[in-house]
Amino acid sequence: MFDTSTLLNALQDSLWLFVPELLLCAGIILFLILRLFKGFDRLHIGYVAIGVTLIALWLAWLQWQTIEGPTSRAELFSGLLVFDGLTVFMRLFLLGFVLLLIVLSLLTGIPDREDSADFFCLLFGATVGMSLMASANHLLTVYIAIEMASLPSYAMAGFLKGRRQSSEAALKYVVYGGAASGVMLFGISLVAGRFGTAYLPDVAASVVEVLRSSGGTPDTVLMAGLLLILIGMAFKLAAVPFHFWCPDVFEGAAAEVGAFLSVASKGAAIALVGRFTLALATSDTDMWRTVTAYLGPALAFFAAVTATFGNLAAYTQTNLKRLLAYSTIAHAGYMMMALATLNREGLDAALFYLIAYVFMNLGAFAVVAFIRNQTGTEDLSGYAGMIQRAPLLTVTLAIFLLSLVGLPPLMGYMAKFQVFAAIWKSAVDYQNNGLFVLLAIGLINTVISLVYYVKVLKVMVIDSPPEHVVGQRLPVPVLQSIYATVLAVVVMVGILFWDPLAEDGSRKGAMQFKPIPPTASTSTAGVRTASK
Repeated sequence: MFDTSTLLNALQDSLWLFVPELLLCAGIILFLILRLFKGFDRLHIGYVAIGVTLIALWLAWLQWQTIEGPTSRAELFSGLLVFDGLTVFMRLFLLGFVLLLIVLSLLTGIPDREDSADFFCLLFGATVGMSLMASANHLLTVYIAIEMASLPSYAMAGFLKGRRQSSEAALKYVVYGGAASGVMLFGISLVAGRFGTAYLPDVAASVVEVLRSSGGTPDTVLMAGLLLILIGMAFKLAAVPFHFWCPDVFEGAAAEVGAFLSVASKGAAIALVGRFTLALATSDTDMWRTVTAYLGPALAFFAAVTATFGNLAAYTQTNLKRLLAYSTIAHAGYMMMALATLNREGLDAALFYLIAYVFMNLGAFAVVAFIRNQTGTEDLSGYAGMIQRAPLLTVTLAIFLLSLVGLPPLMGYMAKFQVFAAIWKSAVDYQNNGLFVLLAIGLINTVISLVYYVKVLKVMVIDSPPEHVVGQRLPVPVLQSIYATVLAVVVMVGILFWDPLAEDGSRKGAMQFKPIPPTASTSTAGVRTASK
């Protein structure tokens, strides 16, 4: 028999902790309603979207202040979601990035006023899905969250009306996304059918029990189920060999959409993979080495392949958005390298990498969008002699690209150093030769990436501009110049704030996320019953 008052109190608590996402949902409804009233139909919804995002960001910051440490944890909606430091950190990350992206869209004019309501509805819908990915505590929630993030992204990829390449990109994205979704759902059904539950802590405990009873050898159904689930996550991460959609989608979509898919989508996927793998790896300390013997090498292998392929494939690209797409794949590989350590330090490094990635990658896409508006081209040949035509944009793009390489004293160096430091520490602590090899591959890839980033700078600085534009300066608007400059300044001074999220003794350690073994509770019992 259910206690109604207890149930209502639990629902009220869950709704309060879920309020930033609820506000984004309310924003979607508001955007659609505003279009119904005369006068508001001439309003660019981007300005309203900024207000809604700022309020949601402020509420997320208030929640950040309530996090009392790495063990601060609460389950929402009977265990379907979890509220902890990782959840709140990803909310701040996503909302902060969306705010910067909305400002960028207002500066570039994509979307225009007529389509702004539709675009920002899609943007907010995808953001809600990505926030759910970071807080999912149930395999069905994982699936629903990925679908919520993916479906609006498909439409955003084809948002450029009348452009065949944009429509083709959206179609390819839908086809690949549908296939990955089906594969993941089949994997969830295998795992849920094998254990009788899809509640993530119970799944982790059941995996440990299976390994213990079989002497460390998992059965075929379990291995197949976990593999298929990870394939679905790898699609969102654009990890090799599930990356095929990424270059075509980035090339066909607007640069603003490419920036969103490159940063927000990857960030949510990294948080989801980190939560899922660490839940499996740390649910029982006695079986830690057995579980990580399977997960660790698999993550390390695909991380190495993803980073290497992304960097090598970028060599031959002549379209800036396509080059940045392969760069995105490579950086996903670096973040996966940190997760391959399967410990808190690795997750710390991967999430901090995301902070630096926001500014340097968004900055690169922003400069591409600004130059596109003035020249009408995104091809590298159109950037010849750009130092003479738009010196400020050339300098800022150089800062962003060199930071993506990881050169000091830029913010990218700090982020990449922490990833490599986490790998080194784990390799030494656990005497893991595979992690030493992974570290060497990461360092080699850093050197490889320097070549194609410098190739872009060589065209912009050394090559001569076309004869018909010699002596002509690009009329870059002042606000666009300020936007690029501010992001570049953050990238330059960011190294001063070394590792601020993983300080020892930090009360709000979002980076100190640590999965907690399942305990008997009302909420978990409810999920087990429902799952069965």
